[in-house]
Amino acid sequence: MNLQDRLFTVEHRIREACGRCGRSEEEIQIIAVTKYTTMETVEQVLLSGIGHVGESRTQEAQSKWEAFHPRGTWHFIGHLQTNKVKDVIGKFEYIHSLDRLSLMKEIEKKAADLNVVVNCFIQVNVSGEESKQGLSPEAFFSFAQEVARMKQIRVVGLMTMAPYELDAEATRPVFRELKRLRDELNARDIFFYPVEHLSMGMSNDFEVAIEEGATWLRLGSVLVGKESIQGKEA
Repeated sequence: MNLQDRLFTVEHRIREACGRCGRSEEEIQIIAVTKYTTMETVEQVLLSGIGHVGESRTQEAQSKWEAFHPRGTWHFIGHLQTNKVKDVIGKFEYIHSLDRLSLMKEIEKKAADLNVVVNCFIQVNVSGEESKQGLSPEAFFSFAQEVARMKQIRVVGLMTMAPYELDAEATRPVFRELKRLRDELNARDIFFYPVEHLSMGMSNDFEVAIEEGATWLRLGSVLVGKESIQGKEA
């Protein structure tokens, strides 16, 4: 299938998932994960009408951003090293991987230098996998209190990555827990505004994520094609 065919199929699956849980498909945003793809693929994504592009490596993203940034909204979705913050602030409108104090302080500093406010998702390692980045659920609320003191960071949501499961149903408890953490965060009024979004759900499990409240889906192979990402699925 080409990109348009894959997008049609993904949108149909989103509608079906929303119908099962009584949600509107308008609540769901797709981020096309274009890491490991060619410049041509990024252009096809933007021409298809998908407005949100996700990258996870600053060096690989640089040439794509320079070529296409006026035509899309750019999301940094991977682990962000503090020494790479300067390459992200002012270019990527969303950072999905805020997960430690040193990164928080560097984002605040660089954003203040540019006089911008950065939209961030706090990453939580709900599954507890050692291979995954993110805060533990136990450390989440104290970290959120620290972030709430920052002037240049706006927390728009929470993000998590579920384990890769052959049966996507097995990921449901992970997504359900992230939603619970988001709801408790709002109940505690840690921020002076509601934290609305949940960045969760990838190619293998996005329908379950929708049923558990996802608002942003990070879709790679199911959307841009497996051949484009050299066997590394998203």
